[in-house]
Amino acid sequence: MNRNILCIDLKSFFASVECVERGLDPFKTPLVVVNTKQGFGAMTLAVTPYLKEKGVPGRIRLYEIKKDIFYYKVPPRMSLYVKKSKEVVDIYLDFVSSDDLHIYSIDECFLDVTDYLHYYQMTDEELAKKIMDTIFLKTHLTATCGIGPNMLLAKVAMDKEAKKNKDGISKWTYDDVKKKLWQIKPLSDVWGIGKRLEKRLNNLGIYSVEDLALANKDMLKKKFGILGTELWWHANGIDNCVIKDLKHEVKNHFISHSQVLLKDYYDDDVLLIIREMLSVLGKRLRKENLECGCIYLGITYSKIIGGGFYHSLKIDMPTQDEDIFFNICKNLYDRYYIVHNPIRKVSISFSKLSVKGKMQLNLFQSYEDKVKDENLNLVIDTLHKRFGNNSVLKATFLLPLSTIKERNKQS
Repeated sequence: MNRNILCIDLKSFFASVECVERGLDPFKTPLVVVNTKQGFGAMTLAVTPYLKEKGVPGRIRLYEIKKDIFYYKVPPRMSLYVKKSKEVVDIYLDFVSSDDLHIYSIDECFLDVTDYLHYYQMTDEELAKKIMDTIFLKTHLTATCGIGPNMLLAKVAMDKEAKKNKDGISKWTYDDVKKKLWQIKPLSDVWGIGKRLEKRLNNLGIYSVEDLALANKDMLKKKFGILGTELWWHANGIDNCVIKDLKHEVKNHFISHSQVLLKDYYDDDVLLIIREMLSVLGKRLRKENLECGCIYLGITYSKIIGGGFYHSLKIDMPTQDEDIFFNICKNLYDRYYIVHNPIRKVSISFSKLSVKGKMQLNLFQSYEDKVKDENLNLVIDTLHKRFGNNSVLKATFLLPLSTIKERNKQS
């Protein structure tokens, strides 16, 4: 695939918005966005480019900032940031159709401008500059842009080079895969690889993107499932995801389940919640005699942190198997979760649904075991229908962090 993808990010978004609202220049103002009620140990949500130039990272506890650095503290205003984000999205929609726009986060979007270059009589770099100039003219916010033949290379170009370039633009092509992409280390510096996944890859002797690209693809698939194959393709600069296809998938029939947690969950604690939610969705699949071909996992962090992620993986062969669903969700979680961030909401969706067909086996499961598992699930579904959803529960659902018993009482 060779398209013209722009990945545009709003520089130090929260902190820049606060400066603009006060008539200040974020490149000359020492300002941090932080929950001032949490005291000196509070974690910053953002700092201005001025402070970053002085070596202050975007996420840091106040007591870790050097004592000789002066700065202003302002509390976060999420409703304001959402409003400003919408203003920028409206600018994007002046240039491209909504079908060619993918909103990745509150301050970052992908635009597929392949079919617009002839209309505007511009190169992708010229169009990127035009869009960025328009953003600054209308909002006074500064943007950076990565350009690539696919979403992956556009994103990495933005993360690794554009933010450092004077004009805020960097373009990578497939020729840059070995020269630039392969040289990135540690692995967590690459889009889509978090600290948890990096550690698992390190345990396999994989420390750089080049190591990952040259690793045995079958071994990666065996260790990580379909995620392993995707990691191998990405390490080689290949990403066949098309923004229009993302829009199409959302319109497909799907079933979903989300849960707002009553307290903050951290790290592996939330895996129990994911397992419970998959149990609920699995029951719905069996009731409607459907199989799932694609899973979406969404994690929303606590309001004080903000943000989160929403990503999907396709399944090689549609299934009702909850263990397969859990392994996929765990791989997505390991890949994108920021360690120690507090979690307040979990969302899971099943798409690419199809009517259950013939039973599919794998090399590690006999026909008899597969039949036993399916029959057991059907028996449990029958008991739930007759005696209530709490009549039969998995042992893990009796742990203190479990929420399913209380939710079943309310259903």
